[in-house]
Amino acid sequence: MYNLYCRMYQFAYKTAAPFFDWRKPELLEGENSLIKLPPLLKLKGIGSVLIVTDKGITSIGLLDRLLAGLEGKEIDYVIYDETVPNPTINNIEEALQLYKDYQCHGIIGFGGGSPIDCAKGVAARIARPSKTIPEMKGQLKVRKPTPPLIAVPTTAGTGSEATVAAVISNSETLEKYAINDHVLIPDLAVLDPMLTMKLPPPITSTTGMDALTHAVEAYIGRSNTEETLQCSKEAVQLIFENLYEAFSNGSNIEARKNMQKASYLAGIAFTRAYVGYVHAIAHTLGGFYSVPHGLANAIILPYVLEYYGESVHQPLAELADLIGITSADETDSLKAQKFIEEIKKLNRDMNIPNTFDCLQNRDLPIMVDRAFREANPLYPVPKILDKHDLFSLYEMIKE
Repeated sequence: MYNLYCRMYQFAYKTAAPFFDWRKPELLEGENSLIKLPPLLKLKGIGSVLIVTDKGITSIGLLDRLLAGLEGKEIDYVIYDETVPNPTINNIEEALQLYKDYQCHGIIGFGGGSPIDCAKGVAARIARPSKTIPEMKGQLKVRKPTPPLIAVPTTAGTGSEATVAAVISNSETLEKYAINDHVLIPDLAVLDPMLTMKLPPPITSTTGMDALTHAVEAYIGRSNTEETLQCSKEAVQLIFENLYEAFSNGSNIEARKNMQKASYLAGIAFTRAYVGYVHAIAHTLGGFYSVPHGLANAIILPYVLEYYGESVHQPLAELADLIGITSADETDSLKAQKFIEEIKKLNRDMNIPNTFDCLQNRDLPIMVDRAFREANPLYPVPKILDKHDLFSLYEMIKE
């Protein structure tokens, strides 16, 4: 009966989805496209911006070209660089205060998924000043115009520049959850591969696996459209062709460019078709132990795909065919297993572990409950799992 309730809930969302505003950000793409941003902001009448980033970005001077361009166009700016991995409510409130103090007109999220999600959280608070971040948790709780929101990703993984989601951590309750609203899709995104050239190999690998998880979870789910299916397939193909090269040869500009495109396409796919239990479990690991989201997804993905069993054989077989690891006479079951093995191989080749050493037995009951409540009934997964299933998965991923 519960499974039926979940499927009816998901069907209602899928039926309503075509009526939502699935806008896409205006894109600036290609090498050195960042320099085009200040003139465009000036043209749009944006005279003062809050830049949300982190210490890692500011310490290596990655912002310098943008700041010089803003100054050249006489656009005022203030920088908030205290964002932590898995951005917190405190991060959002501190950045929001800067936005108000400096009377900004727009927000730039500059960095990986954490600064961009923090910037989205600020935008949500400005749109809904009387609502707290916890009060906007879940679906469609903002629904008011935000200030102009610009995303400048410096990793190729989260796809946050294309999504409705801002994923936030509550450091008091150890929760990690999403605010999902179409007004949080950035107005403008800059895909400049030069910004990813200094990414260290471990971040290149795990953020790339984050993008793969988005594409795969969207593809195997039950709320796809022709567009999301195509975006997922293109992203999967680009990732298998370029991620290891970007990891092992970080100066390969073509591989970096292709990974940025893959991340963006996967973002488009999952913001419309949703994710699944990989993300639900990964969010609990981020909330409890601050495990980087891409690393969590990379480790969990093959376990969940195997646990789904027959329900994912056909879509995974299609993806296996797509990346050219099958032969015509093989069954869908064998092709699906080959695809999962290819994910495991990619993880091994990039030195990603296959279990977590941080998981504590005492935390499992709360983590299972939170993962269950995040995924059900919203995520249109190929197979609905109960708490017993989720507990089994946590046991599998625990070192």
